[in-house]
Amino acid sequence: MNSLRKIQSVIIRLGNRYYKKLGIIGVPFEKGQHKKGVAQGPEAIRKAGLMKELELLGDVAGCTSKLSEQFQQILKKDRRILTLGGDHSLGIGTIDGHVKEKGDIALIWVDAHADLNTNKTSTTGLFHGMPVALLTSELADYWPHLPGMDWQKPMLSIRNVAYIGLREVDSYERLVIEKFGITAFGMEDIERYGIHDVTYMALSKIDPNDSRSIHVSFDIDSLDPLEAPCTGTPVRGGLSLREAIHLMEVLYRTKRLNALDIVEINPYIGNKYDVRLTIGAAIHIIQAGFGYSRRGLRVPEGVTDIPLPTVK
Repeated sequence: MNSLRKIQSVIIRLGNRYYKKLGIIGVPFEKGQHKKGVAQGPEAIRKAGLMKELELLGDVAGCTSKLSEQFQQILKKDRRILTLGGDHSLGIGTIDGHVKEKGDIALIWVDAHADLNTNKTSTTGLFHGMPVALLTSELADYWPHLPGMDWQKPMLSIRNVAYIGLREVDSYERLVIEKFGITAFGMEDIERYGIHDVTYMALSKIDPNDSRSIHVSFDIDSLDPLEAPCTGTPVRGGLSLREAIHLMEVLYRTKRLNALDIVEINPYIGNKYDVRLTIGAAIHIIQAGFGYSRRGLRVPEGVTDIPLPTVK
């Protein structure tokens, strides 16, 4: 993974007036699904060099309420937040904290799956397939009382959510999408319009006045398994890495992207090459989300010419 260590210098050198402060939270949590290994995602990315020389804000394992509290504290310090999972149920904590601190946010859920089931509609009973349903106010009446979840009140409107990358949606999830008119772009839409237009179409729906704080919750299974094989629920025919990078580049340029979750990386799945490929893809997505340009680094501030040769 030595080749991936370049990410540390890239992010450190990104510094501009929007992303001078970046808070990073590792969430080695896997109880929302049944496959071992996804809790190792944060550590695997650390070993790839992402975390060196950056402020580490620690791990929050097993408790989304604590994650919500920590998220609010970091946002109060005017930091942008990168959360490394862990399974996608951690989004309950990150998004809850973001809404409580910033109010009316815009959520972009990049995923092969809608994660929109309730306890009554889920065929698996796995919590990582339910976070959007738990977070949105329109679906609050479809839930029974959940012991231990009294801290979490669904305050996010489903009108402020956009899906990108869907290609495996359960029947009741499709019913909810159609019933509430949720903004949802599947791979068929991306084929038709292209990722550039889809991204702007999503923003125009969930942030029409260009005023809301943006939260991207990015499941690595939104990528095609050829790009990111180390995940628990892969679905063929997904986003290319190039499409994912461009999506994040567009969102970065809004200057309102304040939070990015990267979830469902499982280094226990596949061989060493698969792990390197998956983590490498995640790092490229993170880079794009926090300002790295594929055109290369920017001209140094205040510099107008290259250095002249030294006269001896």
